[in-house]
Amino acid sequence: MDTGTHITMGVALAGMATLDPAVQQDPTLFQGIMIGTIAGSHAPDFDTVLKLRNNAVYLRHHRGVTHSVPALILWGILISGLIYIFLPSVSFLHLWLWTFLAVILHVFVDIFNAYGTQAYRPFTNRWVAYGFINTFDPIIFGLHIVGIVAWVFGAPPGPVFLSLYSILILYYIKRYLQKKALVHKIERYYGNVEGIATSPTIKQNIWRLAITTEDSFYVARAIDGNIQIVDKFHRLPLPNNKIIATAKEDKNISAFLSFSPVYRWEINVYDELTEVRFIDLRYRSKDHYPFVAVVQMDDSLKIISSYTGWVFSEQKLQDKLLTEDAPAPY
Repeated sequence: MDTGTHITMGVALAGMATLDPAVQQDPTLFQGIMIGTIAGSHAPDFDTVLKLRNNAVYLRHHRGVTHSVPALILWGILISGLIYIFLPSVSFLHLWLWTFLAVILHVFVDIFNAYGTQAYRPFTNRWVAYGFINTFDPIIFGLHIVGIVAWVFGAPPGPVFLSLYSILILYYIKRYLQKKALVHKIERYYGNVEGIATSPTIKQNIWRLAITTEDSFYVARAIDGNIQIVDKFHRLPLPNNKIIATAKEDKNISAFLSFSPVYRWEINVYDELTEVRFIDLRYRSKDHYPFVAVVQMDDSLKIISSYTGWVFSEQKLQDKLLTEDAPAPY
């Protein structure tokens, strides 16, 4: 989810903590839990600092180790432990439990959007992206704001947020059933479907779809349950040649391939260079595929420049390639 929603979830958990008898009897414990749940609800995304290095490092590691099973435990202990240093009189057990719950909730809600997480590490490194909640969902965010405003105006926070989360459970079930209906319709129509990547949009009735069959990729939109194919690409295996082998050694290409499950590729040969381009098919927007990885090589297959990330025009992509330093292979 987006940062704003994660933070409001932290506030909501602090409100629900008022149902805990230990919290009711200790205002200082409540203060500690408020800090702990807000920090815990955002802590797994501290890896966004990796963007300061480069997109390849960020793409490979964001929502990776920091969202793993061991990290869930460590975040809870670290945050509650730091708070306990300054509030040694409070119950560490209750402080840790609510902080730990905030961390768990952060990772839990992240697995339902199209980007996903590696939440099952160290058991598997696969990306878990169930794809039926948008990264920013206005209903989820709006309900949290309503709950916080009600709390500010004097409503009891425990019952308010307990009711709110009961509603959200039903909302998640609704969105899951909507996705399931779309998947069933696609599988019934094509028959030989190998994979379906669903990306819900902010609008409840519109979904982006990337469909993989035995010999093709289909990019589609679903509007009010009606599926419209907007692009079709032949599914071609990556060639087993020196150009592709060199491209895979590049850090940007390697990071892209470790993350993207549905992509097409191009090899373009120009007078002075050879370009290999990988294009993720999940995020089509305004007739453009913004999430790409590109590597350029000279005639001797030495890497000149490369880039991976989100670009919304060909000119901006070329500008990125011109400004990137030539990367060293792994």
